[in-house]
Amino acid sequence: MKVDLQLDARPDEVVSRTAELTACGADGLFTFEGPHDAFLPLILAAGGAEPVDLMTNVAIALPRSPLHLAHAAYDLHLLSRGRFRLGLGSQTRAHIDKRYGGQWSRPAARMREIVQAVKAVLDAWQNGTALRFEGEFTRHTLMPPTFDPGPNPYGVPQICLGALGPIMTRTAAEVADGLLVMPFNSARHFAERTVPAIEEGLERAGRAAADLAIYPQVIVAMGRTPRELESAAVGVRRLLAFYGSTPAYRPVLEVEGWGELQPELNALSKRGQVGPMTELIDHHMLRTLAVYGTPEECADQIVARFGRVADRICCYFPGYTAPDAQIRDLVTALQVV
Repeated sequence: MKVDLQLDARPDEVVSRTAELTACGADGLFTFEGPHDAFLPLILAAGGAEPVDLMTNVAIALPRSPLHLAHAAYDLHLLSRGRFRLGLGSQTRAHIDKRYGGQWSRPAARMREIVQAVKAVLDAWQNGTALRFEGEFTRHTLMPPTFDPGPNPYGVPQICLGALGPIMTRTAAEVADGLLVMPFNSARHFAERTVPAIEEGLERAGRAAADLAIYPQVIVAMGRTPRELESAAVGVRRLLAFYGSTPAYRPVLEVEGWGELQPELNALSKRGQVGPMTELIDHHMLRTLAVYGTPEECADQIVARFGRVADRICCYFPGYTAPDAQIRDLVTALQVV
């Protein structure tokens, strides 16, 4: 199993952190659009001495033009010598409306069209075809030679779509090259909700399972001593409480019988009561929604959850500092599977 690790460094620390994570044996690095831009760190990482795969996981698509996304994907694929995947996500309505200042409506339909439009632009550049994409939300029919970079010597990068609910998951299976499985998840939710939506989407589009790569993302609470495990558990429980407070993530809790926890977490989050939120995530929830234990134990749990459907996994360690030696052990344990 290949392993991608989150590149969560500040822009001025990206070069050194890229070298450290590469030394841990990572097959790839991915960025998340949080306190920093999702694309800029990968530009710096692409110049690393050891070539690794690079991916946005995810870049928020709704506030961006498909043309901007196509240019970023083309250039990063070129810089990384053919090792870039463009991972896109929709975010939630509150963030699109209030943080990005964008427009929110019919997110799955918009994401479908964005993926299709980006592919149309990249195809026009790669194969010299006339650009004729006219959708419901976006239109791209002009590409003068001055603005056409021509064929990318490394081909066209994969376009992946992050999804959790059945409609967005089905959309990803219909139009994307890869599905980015959201990290707030459980084995039961994945089996009962995600897999059927994948199968339905593939069938609707007349695609085979081989046409869609599956990239699960896993929250890892890892340590070798009781003190390390407790520190990891606190950080991860805090993140799980944040995810759980969001209405869009309630279906994951409902599958496990915890649906009524979501509005309680949401009410606490609106009052800024992080401590009480974290306390509501008990150890059973932690082990259900994340993986927990030594590097080897975490690797075993990841394989048990996703080994039959994916040969590549994205790991990150939120809210605590995982020692690089343990990250290396986790990567090694997964790569021998």
